[in-house]
Amino acid sequence: MDVKRIVDIVEKIFLALIAVFTVVAMGQEVMLLIEIRKVELKDLLLMFIYAEVLGMLGAFYSSRRIPITIPLFIAITALSRLIILQGKDTDPSVLMYESGAILLIAVAGWVVSRIRQDDDA
Repeated sequence: MDVKRIVDIVEKIFLALIAVFTVVAMGQEVMLLIEIRKVELKDLLLMFIYAEVLGMLGAFYSSRRIPITIPLFIAITALSRLIILQGKDTDPSVLMYESGAILLIAVAGWVVSRIRQDDDA
């Protein structure tokens, strides 16, 4: 068996594990929310991250590629969730750095989408 085939098999195993663990984590989060009977914005953002991870895996299996925009959306959502979790007592400079990172990722997503449009034309 050649090295490429082994790497492909290992990759598929890990992607399947990521999918299973993501579904398990989503289930645990839903059970926790049902138990505490309270849903906050941070919980919704976490669920959105889980959904985006599953979407990324689905995109990979359907096209054998991961569109770069999906990980960018996940990163923006994760940074937004981090800002919400930190609360008001955090150093304002940290908030500026995190906001700058979101802006930088958003600009990168826009540039990538413009490049793809130019390639399609």
